[in-house]
Amino acid sequence: MRILLIAGMPGAGKEELLNVDRSMGIPFLRMGDIVRQFHADSGAEMEGLSVGQVANRERELHGKNIWAKRAIERMSGDIFLVDGCRSMDEVRSYRELSDQVYIIAVHAPRMTRYERLVARGRDDAPHDMGEFDARDEREMGWGLSDVIALADRMIVNDSDLDSFRTKVEETLEMMR
Repeated sequence: MRILLIAGMPGAGKEELLNVDRSMGIPFLRMGDIVRQFHADSGAEMEGLSVGQVANRERELHGKNIWAKRAIERMSGDIFLVDGCRSMDEVRSYRELSDQVYIIAVHAPRMTRYERLVARGRDDAPHDMGEFDARDEREMGWGLSDVIALADRMIVNDSDLDSFRTKVEETLEMMR
């Protein structure tokens, strides 16, 4: 199985990458969806725990690669794209499954990412720059910056949407 791991800071453009991927017919999953579903099913919200806190707690209880292990259970086929890889421990879990694992990093400038996160209006959107920076620190603390630094391909998302989509399509086609 060829596995394409997508890594990027929040708001970098991973969701737009998935829209292109979807149009190309490559199966995918979002690790964040697995975390959010676990959060909803676990009753953690009743405990006052955020999705990020639950993700971190599960890593502390079950190992840094717990979300990769849970994702692998849902994967099948010749090629599969996984959005939201956040640590080299997770990368190693995928590499135990296949020797064809490639990291694609998505990068966008800090203020661009902040504006995108606020604009999309999800529950986890930052209320201010301090909250945004804290989220970035948490993500980097899990090892996301290492994954991005060791990517096989980097897609920079700093211009218009059509240009980004073209870059994504070219990259995915090449990696396919």
